[in-house]
Amino acid sequence: MNREYFRWYSHRLNRDMELLVFGHAGANVLMFPTRDGRFWEYEQLGIVASLADKVRAGQLQLYCIEGLANESFYGRHSHPADRIRRHAALEDYILHEVLPLMAQKNGHDCTIVQGCSLGAFQAASLVFRHPHLFRKLVAFSGRYDLTMKVESFGDLFDGYYDDVVYYHTPAHFLPGLHCEQRLRHLRQVDIVLTIGNGDPFLDNNHHLSRILTEKQVGHRLHLWDGRAHRGSAWRQMAPLYI
Repeated sequence: MNREYFRWYSHRLNRDMELLVFGHAGANVLMFPTRDGRFWEYEQLGIVASLADKVRAGQLQLYCIEGLANESFYGRHSHPADRIRRHAALEDYILHEVLPLMAQKNGHDCTIVQGCSLGAFQAASLVFRHPHLFRKLVAFSGRYDLTMKVESFGDLFDGYYDDVVYYHTPAHFLPGLHCEQRLRHLRQVDIVLTIGNGDPFLDNNHHLSRILTEKQVGHRLHLWDGRAHRGSAWRQMAPLYI
């Protein structure tokens, strides 16, 4: 399997950024890691190996990026306004640095965005905000409202709220989305959500599903047994849904 490492200085983020690319052809897959994950997490968890047949066959090319969770949502040293703006800067980096790299390396017309746990939120936010750029969203074990409190998971903005939080939170901005052009693009995206029936974010996934249904946005919500919020479950999900 082809494996490439990239590193460059991003002026949008004012730091070096790294990523791994697996494969030589096929649909581009942009992969967001979990809260504590790095760009090599998908390889470490065995998810890349679970997709090896599709990658070797030239069906998929994987782009495993940094999620910068400790500098954004979990950057407790920063004010919540700075946390969400750091996330917005990451989005800017993806749109203007990572996607052009994909286009340069691989001209395939299908780009899939995928994420696990916090990465599922980042993947969904990106696709729902820019649906004209993507063909598919695959989100495993996600929470789509980071202001909600459930079990040990608290409000990642500590009660702070502004327009940037609103417009990057799918469960908040989608109900108020009335732009027909954007909705038309969104209805063309293949949306796959998975969640364990024992996952604390189960109700939030059902809530997002209801919002999408109300907006006449087709999607699939797959329920897995137990919590299913771990690498062993995601390794099984990946070849089924990506």
